[in-house]
Amino acid sequence: MNYLNFEASQHEMKLIQMGAKVEQINSKMCYIKFIIEGIPVEYVYNLNKKNKYFLERIKPYPLAIRSYENVEDLVRVIDVDIKQFRNLVKSKNVKSFVNITKELIEIIKRFEDLILYYNVPADEVEVIMNKVNEIHEEITKTKETSDRVFHDKDPENL
Repeated sequence: MNYLNFEASQHEMKLIQMGAKVEQINSKMCYIKFIIEGIPVEYVYNLNKKNKYFLERIKPYPLAIRSYENVEDLVRVIDVDIKQFRNLVKSKNVKSFVNITKELIEIIKRFEDLILYYNVPADEVEVIMNKVNEIHEEITKTKETSDRVFHDKDPENL
């Protein structure tokens, strides 16, 4: 048994003792890096023993994308994503857009700490939900009043 397998077995045992069901998956992880007008756009994907590809963008901000059945679909998604970022860097607001996205991710982390560490009163939950709804409404309003600049594929979340 090599050192990595030994370490994984010890971690697995601890997790099982905690009540987890653990499945070790031997896989290959690939790191992909683009620089677009000085902005790093980086991905990792994992090819597991079931020949599934799990893709995550890690820069300029982290985003789990999804799993794919074949490498062609994975490459197609990265190709579209890179085209979108090449289009994005043309905007004079690109740094603000990236910063807003990073701040939203930071808000998710802070909110998780809040709910995991504190007994949050119902009225505060309602206040926070109203703020989330305001952001949704603002995004919808902004979409309706903005010119579409990317047409290679339709948005998945608007």
